[in-house]
Amino acid sequence: MTTKRIIACLDVKNGRVVKGVNFLNLKDKGDPVELASRYEDEGADEIVFLDIAATVEGRRTLLEVIKNTASVLSIPLTVGGGIRTIDDVSRILGNGADKVSINTAAVENKRIISEASEQFGAQAVVVAIDAKRVNNDFIVFTRSGTYNTGLNAISWAKEVEQLGAGEILLTSIDKDGTREGYDIELTEKVSKSVNIPVIASGGAGKMEHFYEVLKVADAALAAGIFHDGIIRIPDLKKYLLSKGVEVRI
Repeated sequence: MTTKRIIACLDVKNGRVVKGVNFLNLKDKGDPVELASRYEDEGADEIVFLDIAATVEGRRTLLEVIKNTASVLSIPLTVGGGIRTIDDVSRILGNGADKVSINTAAVENKRIISEASEQFGAQAVVVAIDAKRVNNDFIVFTRSGTYNTGLNAISWAKEVEQLGAGEILLTSIDKDGTREGYDIELTEKVSKSVNIPVIASGGAGKMEHFYEVLKVADAALAAGIFHDGIIRIPDLKKYLLSKGVEVRI
C-alpha cells in the first residue's frame, strides 16, 4: 500500500499567509516561517508555499521569505508563484526549496516544464493545475484563477506528465475554501489519466474529506482548516490510520 501524504499549504501575499474562498476575500492567517515550523512539528509531510499574487502582480516570488521558511524545515518545501523562467526555478531551488510549482508559465510556455525537468530532475517539478467546472467540463484557469485558458484539465494533466512533470498539484477552484469536501470527480479523473502523483487541493473541511479523496489521490493538501485549528495534523493522521490509510506518524 502506498503511503499517503498530508500537506500543509501556505498561500502567501505581501509576506503574510492568507486564506480566502474561491480564491477571493483573503484574510491574514500569520507568518509563513512560524506556520511552516509549526506544521512540521505537528507531522505535516510537506509544505507548499504559494506566492499567490506574484503572477498577477508581475513580479518574482519572495526569495527572502522562501529562504527563511526553508531554514526552519527538514521536510520537503514546494514553492510556486511568479515562476516564469528557468532562472526563476534555479533561484527558488537555490534558496532552499526542494520543488517548484509552476502554473501559469507552464501553460504559456510548455518548454519550461521539460527544461526544468531536464536540468533539475522531474522530482523537483510540480505542475499546478487550477480547474473549474465550465459547461460540465473541467477547464484550466491561470493567473490565480482569473484567466480561462480553455484547456481541458484531464488532457493538460496527461500533457504535463509527458513534458516531464514529476507531480501534479490539482486544485478545484469551485471547492477552494468552501470546506465542503474535495472535488472527488475531478481528482479521480486526473489521477486515473496519469502515472505521476496527484496532490488533491481545495475544499477540505473535516477528516472524512481527507479519507474520501485519498482513495483516489496520492496526497491531500489543506490550508484554512489547519490555520484555524479546526483539524490538527496529528489527530488527522490517527483518524486516517484507524480507517486503514497508510500515513507517516
